[in-house]
Amino acid sequence: MKQDPAAHDELPEPEYKSPLGTRYASRAMRANFSDHTKFTTWRKLWIALAESSRELGLNITQGQVDELKAHATDLDLDLAAKYEKELRHDVMAHVHAWGDVCPTARPIIHLGATSCYVGDNTDLIVMREGLRLLRGQLVSTLDALAKFARQWKDLPTLGFTHFQPAQATTVGKRACLWIQDLVHDLDDLRQVETQIRFRGVKGTTGTQASFLELFEGDHDKVRALDARVTEKMGFARTFGVTGQTYPRKLDFRVLQVLSSICQSAHKFATDLRLLANKRELEEPFGAKQIGSSAMPWKRNPMRSERICALSRFVIELTGNAAHTAANQWLERTLDDSANRRLSIAEAFLATDAVLNLYVDVASGMIVYPAIVARHLDAELPFLASEAVMMEAVKAGGDRQDLHERIRVHSHLAATEIKEGRESDLRQRLASDPAFSDVAGHLDELLDGRRYVGRAPQQVDEFLVEEVDPILAEFAEDLGVQSEVRV
Repeated sequence: MKQDPAAHDELPEPEYKSPLGTRYASRAMRANFSDHTKFTTWRKLWIALAESSRELGLNITQGQVDELKAHATDLDLDLAAKYEKELRHDVMAHVHAWGDVCPTARPIIHLGATSCYVGDNTDLIVMREGLRLLRGQLVSTLDALAKFARQWKDLPTLGFTHFQPAQATTVGKRACLWIQDLVHDLDDLRQVETQIRFRGVKGTTGTQASFLELFEGDHDKVRALDARVTEKMGFARTFGVTGQTYPRKLDFRVLQVLSSICQSAHKFATDLRLLANKRELEEPFGAKQIGSSAMPWKRNPMRSERICALSRFVIELTGNAAHTAANQWLERTLDDSANRRLSIAEAFLATDAVLNLYVDVASGMIVYPAIVARHLDAELPFLASEAVMMEAVKAGGDRQDLHERIRVHSHLAATEIKEGRESDLRQRLASDPAFSDVAGHLDELLDGRRYVGRAPQQVDEFLVEEVDPILAEFAEDLGVQSEVRV
């Protein structure tokens, strides 16, 4: 049956929408990378350029500057899209669209500038704001984890190496490992924030030749123009030298920080998923949340799984920035443009989504102390065997004989476990005559609190000495609320 082609004209145009926008990223980060923010920032940059040029003596009237300011937010994206279809140039499309509503100022919009004046400087402004938003989420996550660590600093739990039972630790001490990763990430984020400079007013190949021509060879005025625009846009420094673009190495450094944050989040979420399998720890679970469409009883750690999924995406984007930096030909090549539109925005949106989930999970983790204790108790006779042996030696036993007896008992008890039965090592030691002098206080010797070392003290010391000062320094950034939509 033939379909009427005209019928398709009545249907909405098919359109892909990124899940980062529709499902995962926060409202604030979506707004930061929105078309509205991008194009209004372009206009702020054009206004700053025109205003500063006028102040330094170019033939630009106050009326022209005022006209630009009066229509700074009159965005007609449909008109700009129409112009771009004709001109094949996004910046010039917006110059023309704005010029249509600012006819007096039209002749001086973008005067002396190259596209990277608005494009690159806007990217720097948006990345700086994106890092600020991530900083708020990061310190809010630190705060939630610090509260969790304090609450559970004394609860003994089975520690693992190679995901095999090892020495005991505490639930709070384990949380401090997650916190420490984020502390390092915050250090890196603060460092890269200081490296974000303004590209400034540099011209087509970075030589400022067009501005030197406009100011009739006056180098001081060209330098002053660069400085004034930089100050008006809220930056303290510009890059001393650029090509047409700011150095793409900066993108790599920024994405390295985002990758590092996501590495930390992935490690946390993986740990939680492992512990959820053991029923020791769970992420928050909604009252009507469905874990599985087929298995109604399931409580899958879907938020932690999503943290891992999105983190993996961000970690891989770092390579994109590395290749872009490596492949910048001479003063500039345009093969950075299309991938940067994708990779930078999506790296920020995905990292925002990861931290959005991280602060949500960290604020509502559920610990099951009875299960934690049961798992530790099952392994304690093995972990405490040296202490039991030492106590028996103190009571007059032969160290070598005791060591051999424990070796035999422990291997037999391990066989019991592997054959599906409970470990009977405690009972074996209690009934062995060689350990009769310590059998009466085996419960004391097999108390998990004896084997956590300085874990509780380490929690207190770490939080007081390292974490609390950070939380105090960034008090204004605390309190970010999660926005888990699905």
